[in-house]
Amino acid sequence: MSNRETTAALIVIDVQRAFDEWEAAGKRRNNPDAVARIVDLLDAFRTQRAPIFHIRHEGTRPNSSFRPGGTGFPVKDEARELSGEPVIVKRVNSAFIGTDLESRLRDAGIKSVVICGATTNHCVETTTRMAGNLGFDTQLVRDATWTFDRTGPDGDAHTAEAIHAMTLSNLNGEFARIVTAAEAIASLKEM
Repeated sequence: MSNRETTAALIVIDVQRAFDEWEAAGKRRNNPDAVARIVDLLDAFRTQRAPIFHIRHEGTRPNSSFRPGGTGFPVKDEARELSGEPVIVKRVNSAFIGTDLESRLRDAGIKSVVICGATTNHCVETTTRMAGNLGFDTQLVRDATWTFDRTGPDGDAHTAEAIHAMTLSNLNGEFARIVTAAEAIASLKEM
């Protein structure tokens, strides 16, 4: 890539084993092929030698599935970083709060980010909103993120599919462009 200012960086958020444990405990999610799409994105960014930033969530509550040293903290094998790919550990929903992610992106001249990972309506959404607010050209990859069924404050049941769709609707055009993995890969190859 000759023009590093046009290089997009891939931000892979919280693809950790805790989510496998949640599913094994009976929590239902959407987008069962999301991790496969994340692998596609990782392969494409690595082929293009484009920057990749791996984000890990470190739980601070005693019962967190994401506690360091716990079985849920490690990254899923499919999304493991390669040598030289930075891993940034966060303790809140946004990958920009309490980390050096923004300065790393700016120092590298990166103006565009492609975001994937888990979960759509928590850490992915929060990071996407901040990326947009910080002025990055932001793409959120709709088929490379997922969430879980939830119960609302009034006891209403909300499916993972509905939560995912509403989150994408809320972010679309205001904070990010919503794309598929194939679209993100195609635009990366055009840079």
